[in-house]
Amino acid sequence: MVVETELRPARSNDREYVESLLTANDLPVADLPDDPEWLYCWVVGGERVGVGGLERYGDEALMRSVAIEEAVRGEGRGRALCERLLTEAADAGVEHVYLLTTTAPGFFASLGFAEVERESAPRAIRESAEFDELCPDAAVCMTRAVEQ
Repeated sequence: MVVETELRPARSNDREYVESLLTANDLPVADLPDDPEWLYCWVVGGERVGVGGLERYGDEALMRSVAIEEAVRGEGRGRALCERLLTEAADAGVEHVYLLTTTAPGFFASLGFAEVERESAPRAIRESAEFDELCPDAAVCMTRAVEQ
């Protein structure tokens, strides 16, 4: 049986779900705008099972707010979500994706991300709220090129 999956832009009625899932996973919500055009919901079989975002800064992007429901972890949902986000980035002409993580550097390395010095990220990304205010200095900075 094939289960339908969809990565769709978050809608205004998803906000409570998004905040709840991010908070449960100790991810920042302070800078979420009312209608975040960069945030996506991962829907499997008609049910939301995760969220993830891509904040664009020219031809670079910041992957952030990636979280999967605890009940479906270990089923490849997080990997599938990140792969779809990378496809979205490629389709939008993004050349490199950056992220910060305190809990999952091994997971992101398995997706082709490499650890880099935080200062090596492009200025616009370093000046984002995620980099500048919300993520601790101890967070690992990672990047990967996007295959066009």
